[in-house]
Amino acid sequence: MERLLSVVGRAEGTTTKADLVEQVAHVTDLTKKQAEVIVDSVFDGIIASLRSGEKIELRGFGSFRLRQRGARIARNPKRSGVKVMVPPKRVPYFKPGKRLKELINQATPAAPAAADDRVPGAGPG
Repeated sequence: MERLLSVVGRAEGTTTKADLVEQVAHVTDLTKKQAEVIVDSVFDGIIASLRSGEKIELRGFGSFRLRQRGARIARNPKRSGVKVMVPPKRVPYFKPGKRLKELINQATPAAPAAADDRVPGAGPG
């Protein structure tokens, strides 16, 4: 978990599957084709487990499970506004693990603590 991805793709800050493949290839000294097989296998395993109704737990990272959404009546978003019946469906849900939350919320060493920025004697607001 300590080995964080140093690759962030695209200008908008999105990491793609290709970026993950590149990082796996770099870290493991494998070809991109071999790394792609590994990444695809992990994704396929997650999908297969969810399809069969299993919960997936990746300690320190998080868990995936399915939630059931009931049937409902919705409106057609086009101009007609006609009511349509939306059938029940299963949707994937990700719950981050404790360690992942800690890593995301770690203060960066360069960022000073908020208390250090206060001027002595200055009151709130």
